[in-house]
Amino acid sequence: MHDTSICFLTAAEIAKKIRKGEISAVQTMEAHLAQIERINPQVNAIVTLVPELALEEARKADEKQAKGGNVGPLHGLPIAHKDLVPTKGIRTTFGSLVFQDFIPEEDALLVERLREGGAIMLGKTNTPEFGAGSQTFNRVFGVTRNPYDLSKTCGGSSGGAAVSVACRMLPIADGSDLGGSLRNPTNYCNVVGFRPSVGRVPSWPNESGWNSFAVDGPIARTVEDTALMLSVLAGPDSRSPICLPESGSIFRQSLERNLKGVRIAWSPDLGGLPVDSRVTETLEAQRHVFEDLGCIAEEGFPDFSDADEIFKTFRAWFYELKLASLLPEHGEKIKETVIWNIESGMKLSGPELGRAEVKRTALFHRVREFMQDYDFLALPVSQVPPFPLEQEYVSEINGLQMGTYLDWMRSCYFISVTGQPAISVPCGFTAEGLPVGLQLVGRPQDDLGVLQLANAFEKATGFYKTIPDLALAT
Repeated sequence: MHDTSICFLTAAEIAKKIRKGEISAVQTMEAHLAQIERINPQVNAIVTLVPELALEEARKADEKQAKGGNVGPLHGLPIAHKDLVPTKGIRTTFGSLVFQDFIPEEDALLVERLREGGAIMLGKTNTPEFGAGSQTFNRVFGVTRNPYDLSKTCGGSSGGAAVSVACRMLPIADGSDLGGSLRNPTNYCNVVGFRPSVGRVPSWPNESGWNSFAVDGPIARTVEDTALMLSVLAGPDSRSPICLPESGSIFRQSLERNLKGVRIAWSPDLGGLPVDSRVTETLEAQRHVFEDLGCIAEEGFPDFSDADEIFKTFRAWFYELKLASLLPEHGEKIKETVIWNIESGMKLSGPELGRAEVKRTALFHRVREFMQDYDFLALPVSQVPPFPLEQEYVSEINGLQMGTYLDWMRSCYFISVTGQPAISVPCGFTAEGLPVGLQLVGRPQDDLGVLQLANAFEKATGFYKTIPDLALAT
């Protein structure tokens, strides 16, 4: 039996102990592999595991440190990559039967950076097919369960990653976010998920390099750990045409900040979205925290007119671009909602895309002007708490029918349209014990500011300390 107490330290604490020689990378990896062996069969979060390779890389990491070699900020930290991320020589299925035996010949840029930063890969985390939908299930690996209630969804599409971090099977994990896939599952699992500004984390390989909706980002248990991981992921790369120029090192500075006088627009429903009362009650109970921190929190929201049309238009275009070539030969292997998205994209005309682009630009400027008066926007991550596993998606909220499988996530994907940085930070639990996250949105490219505010909120509330019972069981 390996001592799994290491797994309950934060990523920053583990990395510090490894650098100081108090624990080794091998001990750290063995502890997390033991936690995975004990917990993963209950939640099905890590779907491909390469323990021998991970332990060998951990031994190399210890040898490098012993010889005085330079080590990165994440030196010795175990990580598993979302199963949408290409990993050289290691199975990457995209959650689809079409690619169930696919072995990439190259690593994604994200994988390169995390490895160079010292993280050690031990496997892949589960995701819905092609990352479509905020419910993590597929026909290759099955469903991933919420560790706070195994009968409920963990959200998605970075569901396996969020569950792995919540269960202390990983200290950090990567995710991606088109319409909420970093924020929704972390909100459902009482961990932190950060959607960076567009271009903050460069993406490659990427057949649509100019696409400004989908982003990659970090998942961790604390905001400090999130910033540490972002410091390795962020920074320019010549393979991305839209990357921001700042070095990721800016996220290794202190997150402490005097928040007196900081103005926050508090929006329980973003101007009329249906929100389950259990979510609203949980968030409202913590509104006072911002005032306690010295902030000025008052109700307000930008005009998000046209956000729904803009998002659905560009999402359909993105799915057609990326996946339409698979339909003729593999249509029977692809789930219905993905086919719907592809076919919606095939029906789009040039003028329709043009109108969506004009409307998106106008929306950006409306929100930008609104946030000249406010430093941050605070709102729900998800409009409902975790729902039953058997339910593919939410079809109604407060008696209002949802038109598509996407509509229940408007509180997330409206924010995606603007490209602003947004974080999900633990905000409490419903009466049934289900996690609820708070979404904090910053001004364009103010990623550091979002992390600073989230860090202060996290320290004032301490909800991240509530660990799923199954992760604690012996």
